[in-house]
Amino acid sequence: MAKVSPVVVANDLSMHYPARTERGRIQAVSGVSFQIAEGEILAIMGESGSGKSSIAAAVAGQSGRRDARSPQIDGGSLRVLNTEVRRISDRRRDRLGLRVGYVPQDAGALLSPRLTVGENVAEPIFARDRRFDQHLAGQAVATLIDAVRLPMGTMNKYPFELSKGQRQRVAIARALVLEPTLLVADDPTAGIDIMVRSTILDIIRDIQRDRAFSVLLVAADLDEVRLVSDRVLVMHRGLVAGAGPIDDMLEETWHPYVEGLVRARRLLDRDVVDSNANSRSAQNTPIQNPTGRTNAR
Repeated sequence: MAKVSPVVVANDLSMHYPARTERGRIQAVSGVSFQIAEGEILAIMGESGSGKSSIAAAVAGQSGRRDARSPQIDGGSLRVLNTEVRRISDRRRDRLGLRVGYVPQDAGALLSPRLTVGENVAEPIFARDRRFDQHLAGQAVATLIDAVRLPMGTMNKYPFELSKGQRQRVAIARALVLEPTLLVADDPTAGIDIMVRSTILDIIRDIQRDRAFSVLLVAADLDEVRLVSDRVLVMHRGLVAGAGPIDDMLEETWHPYVEGLVRARRLLDRDVVDSNANSRSAQNTPIQNPTGRTNAR
């Protein structure tokens, strides 16, 4: 049986954001190594500025652009779908982009306001092939609109007519319309109502199971990570603070940042237990009625 190569291999990866002077240069990632296997979901979490979004952008092929907002790889290596990303040419980046779906932060706000939802989702198809059959494109779009749990009528609406959570689902559908081998989703639940966040993560997990692509997902906290993956890379100030299966990592913590996550998780679990206990106690407390008799709840 032939050995299957990992979809993503980062080896001692370092990145920075350029500045006018060497002193102003921002080091985003320092010596990070990880892999993503075929069909696997790897979650990355960490505080703001930890380097997780820089890694997501680089894996999505956004590094090395002539843009101050794009991370620059200055050490180590990063291979995505057997393509070396460091010093990648524009042509190779474009070819890689056909196989990598990218949902950047607040992707729903980046949808074209002049196009309908259906046209926004279909746009990557016609950017690749202007002569692509419109009927087949429409079928692909409709399938994804259904997969992200939006009504078919949404296809004829414009982005401004949708909620933020709905626009984010449209952005996910757009990223998947070319049936990529790898999906990179950078904190897709950021700024979205807490009641909707789990739905978006459920959508990503369910479509991934159906289509068997790999995923690099930037998530905000452990609860979100647990919804989609059992393996996590924890970043802190550009360095790896923990990596591996979530439960194993939390049981054998060695980094103060991860220890803080564990303490916060335990406190939250204890609060939930206390709250449930108080609720049960209140339900069983006898009630004194006007006659002086005691009635149980």
